[in-house]
Amino acid sequence: QGQLVESGGGLVQAGGSLRLSCATSGLTFSSYAMGWFRQTPEKEREFVAAASWSGSAEDYADFVKGRFTISRDSSKNTVYLQMNSLRPEDTAVYFCAASFGSSYYPPTGPSDYYYWGQGTQVTVSS
Repeated sequence: QGQLVESGGGLVQAGGSLRLSCATSGLTFSSYAMGWFRQTPEKEREFVAAASWSGSAEDYADFVKGRFTISRDSSKNTVYLQMNSLRPEDTAVYFCAASFGSSYYPPTGPSDYYYWGQGTQVTVSS
């Protein structure tokens, strides 16, 4: 049974940076695409970024392109989300998720992901 545990959230001022981590266990990390999603009380869970199982392909939501970077470390079975130039509208609970499959491009829909973490709160003050 796969488990995902996020960390690294917190309170930051607008323009600042945070790095989220998602440590995985109980799954073969190299067989899973990894994604980051976020959710607020006003919005449904939305796609943020994803990396393919091999790390060769990445995809980003338009609203984070150029600001956020996803990376994965197979030696630690961990995926990261580096968030720079944070804005108040980035405030949300951030979730990491794992999707089994060997497609070159990672999926971007929440329904394509099977394992989910518990989420970590990111708050950006203006």
